[in-house]
Amino acid sequence: MKILLIEDDIHIARFLVNGFQQEGITVTHATDGVDGLHEAVTEEYDVIILDIMLPKKDGFEVLAELRGQGYATPVIILSAKHSVEERVQGLQSGADDYLVKPFAFPELLARCQTLVRRGKQPISQPLELHYGPLSLDLLKHTLQRDQQTITINQREFMLMKLLLENPESVMSKTAILEHVWGHQFDPQTNVVDVLVCRVRSKVDKGFSKPLIHTLRGVGYVLKS
Repeated sequence: MKILLIEDDIHIARFLVNGFQQEGITVTHATDGVDGLHEAVTEEYDVIILDIMLPKKDGFEVLAELRGQGYATPVIILSAKHSVEERVQGLQSGADDYLVKPFAFPELLARCQTLVRRGKQPISQPLELHYGPLSLDLLKHTLQRDQQTITINQREFMLMKLLLENPESVMSKTAILEHVWGHQFDPQTNVVDVLVCRVRSKVDKGFSKPLIHTLRGVGYVLKS
């Protein structure tokens, strides 16, 4: 696999380049939109990973020009913003997939591999995740239990997404750290305990049956 990474954050870029190279994947890195677009139209790539907030030419401009010139290389947008409007804009502009920062590298790798396997077809993803009385809207980032809306922030959304994608499976603290904080985490921190406690108080408080359970020394599990 040959990947073009257009990302101006040096720390994120170094993390991704190292990760892909360890998987035996060739990566070309461009730090701004102008150089990235030049690379995209002069070389052949299996996947382009495109940041939105770029110097010289932003990601939407790069994508629009790329598609306008007839290039159909699969594009995965990376963005620190998670608004529905921006995601819709990215997909309508011709992106094949959209991933919000922070993200877990294995998820990005899997999405790249899936795009390559499916040729240039976009990934089909569910719009909602369900488990028992819980429902998580992946576009609107809204959580409901028994049709009651629960207000959550971005990290709480990421945690619930992980739990709902893996119901009745134990999620270790390390798995949660990597999924929610990506490469920016300290394995010795207690942020997972704090986050789970906060989410549990929102999801289970006021209901007779708890759904988020702790397995001491192992991790956390979503089960009825």
